[in-house]
Amino acid sequence: MLLLFLWPIFSFKNISADLEKWILTKQCTLKVNGSTNINKFSCIIPEYTQPDTLVFYKRNKNELMKITGSMALEVQKFDCRNAMMTSDLRKTLKAKVYPKIIIRFLNLSGYPDPSMKERAISGAVTIELAGIVKRFEVDYKYTMNGDGALQLIGTKQVNFSDFNIEPPRKLGGMIKTNNELNVEFMLHIKILNELK
Repeated sequence: MLLLFLWPIFSFKNISADLEKWILTKQCTLKVNGSTNINKFSCIIPEYTQPDTLVFYKRNKNELMKITGSMALEVQKFDCRNAMMTSDLRKTLKAKVYPKIIIRFLNLSGYPDPSMKERAISGAVTIELAGIVKRFEVDYKYTMNGDGALQLIGTKQVNFSDFNIEPPRKLGGMIKTNNELNVEFMLHIKILNELK
């Protein structure tokens, strides 16, 4: 009878030990690299002003490891280092109607191993942009910085058309922005050993 009473307590502790909090810090950034028929451009959201928490599930060692949580970035924070280009990008991404880009993290192919300073892994996310949500497989590289600090860099090529967005044009269509964008998000994470 006592064993039946204590079993849920031990089970909860085991489950709790398999969970980690990953704190996204202000050093997180989002960069998009694109091109037109005459030049290339790079635009960045240089910091993450509202740090969030991800929950990482370590239980499935040989399967995709589940993550819950998201980060919401302000489209108005994009800086292309060119006032006209910055304004065009914000307008193209419909910043006034859809002010946030939301990245929801779904899984990772492996747990960042503290004994390996750098490694490539993959994982799935959804990206919500201009009112459209799309799922993508992302390639990551990670670096363990010690003291429970992790840098996770995800890269993915997406298209304006994935989100029903028409690439911007200028000068009566003489300058055309290509459909493809290379997205890079750099996550700076503080790992807490156990969910509490």
